[in-house]
Amino acid sequence: MSSMITTTTWVKRGVAAQFPTKYEIDEAEMGRISKLARMQLEDAKDDMNAAQGGSGDEGDDAMVDDSEEKTAAKGTDSTDDDDVLKEFDMDNYDKEERDEDGEKVTMFGNVQSLAYHQPNEEDPYLVIPEDEDDEEREELQIMPTDNLLLAGKVEDEVAHLEVYVYEDKADNLYVHHDIMLPGIPLCTEWLDIPVGKNPDGRTQGNFVAIGTMEPDIEIWDLDVVDCMYPNAILGQGGQDADKMKKKQKKKAKVNDEYHIDAVLALAANRQHRNLLASASADKTVKLWDLNTATCAKSYSNHKDKVCSLDWHPTESTILLSGSYDRTVVAADMRAPDAQARWGVDADVECVRWDSHDTNFFYVTTDGGMVYRYDMRNIPATPAESKPVWSLQAHDSSVSSFDINRYIPGFLVTGSTDKTVKLWSVENDRPTLIVTRKLEVGKVFSTSFAPDQEVSFRLAVAGSKGNVQIWDASTNGAVRRAFVSRLPDLAGDVQERTVGLSADNDESDSDEGEDDGEDEPRGGDGWESMDED
Repeated sequence: MSSMITTTTWVKRGVAAQFPTKYEIDEAEMGRISKLARMQLEDAKDDMNAAQGGSGDEGDDAMVDDSEEKTAAKGTDSTDDDDVLKEFDMDNYDKEERDEDGEKVTMFGNVQSLAYHQPNEEDPYLVIPEDEDDEEREELQIMPTDNLLLAGKVEDEVAHLEVYVYEDKADNLYVHHDIMLPGIPLCTEWLDIPVGKNPDGRTQGNFVAIGTMEPDIEIWDLDVVDCMYPNAILGQGGQDADKMKKKQKKKAKVNDEYHIDAVLALAANRQHRNLLASASADKTVKLWDLNTATCAKSYSNHKDKVCSLDWHPTESTILLSGSYDRTVVAADMRAPDAQARWGVDADVECVRWDSHDTNFFYVTTDGGMVYRYDMRNIPATPAESKPVWSLQAHDSSVSSFDINRYIPGFLVTGSTDKTVKLWSVENDRPTLIVTRKLEVGKVFSTSFAPDQEVSFRLAVAGSKGNVQIWDASTNGAVRRAFVSRLPDLAGDVQERTVGLSADNDESDSDEGEDDGEDEPRGGDGWESMDED
């Protein structure tokens, strides 16, 4: 069984509902689901027509050609498509089917003919014993001292989001529930504002926005389990069906309303909670208003895929974006022409503001480099960019990067070379503390826990499809590096990691007995870039 985890996001303690609710279908929810299902069926029929080459719309020529090439590559012909249409009766799928009494039958059967029961009324067909109900409720319980960890996972070509509960004191990590996704997950962002249906009128929430290989962004309520459809969809899939149908007559082009390619990065604005920024392979950055689930503005500041975003910690309208065009842009979203641009020598992987000194930001690249820039030192051209310092952190792509929000100068880098490295930066000089291989394969995600009580905990995940929680405060080299600032780290303790393993066909031939040994502390390719 092959699997991989592409993205992870922590959720603070005390945010999740202590007893998440089970998803329930009422009449309004049934109508919403039916509408979404109908839109998906419309898409399926359009795709089928395009594959047949029989849509007839002038704007679909390119789409039809592309579909014909894919069909030829698979060795199929129009007869196969006819058989598929016949088997699923796709030509008549949108005709209303009715039962013997003339009632409309939906994709879930004639659900409207099912009996509804008041909350305090027992279902005569199914009565769950009280002790079983209490046991299920207890299994779903999330304690105020627990963290959630969200992991975007692909397993045997099935994409889903796993919602883990991490109990630090018990050294326990387990999957609480999962959410099925429409495509390979590429990025996740936690939201503290309710989006979409909100019958209770809440002002605080526990939601996640998910970007995938599909152009739409799905938003799910983490306090509801076994939900069938997202609370909201940002993009074309969330628009009115009639509008969608009109737009689909022509092949989608880059526009100001929705993405047309994979969503590679998401960033929630913590000062303006209703704003969510997204970056896409369609080369645009879009700003979404979560109150209306619509695109407020679209920006085209890059010439290639935009892969990373970060809002400035204090200047709440300034957004940092990194792209495969090998540039980083800091732009004021109120006046997008007011922007500064820096250049690097390889595709950008991650961009991040330094939360401890907000005049500075970090950039990591596909070439294994980490750069620190001063935003006040704006180059005349990207080619003239001069970082404060640069670091050859890894031999291959620095695919993930994070800054400890409670300990200044404490950095982590993760790489496709399968290693995680911890760094200490003092006086603008980075020093390697320790290198680890945590049996996750190629590292796609590394992030520090968001609460001060667990600030040394690192979530690491990658191509093997498993998550490891590493308590870096139990590592001897880390304790020695920070003991002067944190006296509680004096002395040595047994190192600990907590994780769930996953079967994977991938083997790490380069992982041997020396894996996990502390490397000597040193610059490891560090180079000062002082202006003098």
